[in-house]
Amino acid sequence: MFAAISSSANVRSAIRLPDWSGVRGGDAKDGAAADRSSTAQAGGQPGGSTQNLSEDQLKQLESLRKRDREVRAHEAAHQAAAGGLARGGASFSYQRGPDGQQYAIGGEVNIDTSPVPGNPSATLAKATTIARAALAPAEPSGQDRQVAARAGQMAAQALAELTLQHANPGGGGQEKTGLFKAVAAADQDRPAAIDLYA
Repeated sequence: MFAAISSSANVRSAIRLPDWSGVRGGDAKDGAAADRSSTAQAGGQPGGSTQNLSEDQLKQLESLRKRDREVRAHEAAHQAAAGGLARGGASFSYQRGPDGQQYAIGGEVNIDTSPVPGNPSATLAKATTIARAALAPAEPSGQDRQVAARAGQMAAQALAELTLQHANPGGGGQEKTGLFKAVAAADQDRPAAIDLYA
């Protein structure tokens, strides 16, 4: 099972960027070509031309630049805290600014949120990492908090499983995996990825 932790309230689609560090615009498939084309459309100057923009367009541009910085920092925090649980790089959705450049306005990082079958200690450690990754940004979104809450539930189930193991150390495998079976059955009805927005 995977969940996506994200920074956007109004994202409808996202663009996958396997390595987005240093990329300022364009899409993941041909970022360099899109950067060149948007620079050419914006008057041939790096960062786009702002000479012919109205005051309202300059305000919009500053807002987009600020949002781009916030989104990238938000997703970088998720990615860094998720470590090996992150599945691929961050995905972003873009909006073209009045200068012709693409600015990130939303994003998400997919992380593995499945319990470790038959190993409640590993599940507990994984749940802790999931919660840390979900709450890593300075301002976690509501959906980030939901992922953290689900991680808390997973941790509680793992603790209950550990308690059963300690209470009945010689017991059969049925008692040790019963909670995991219940969780797996409940998770079959859930989607494989959850879009999380601020």
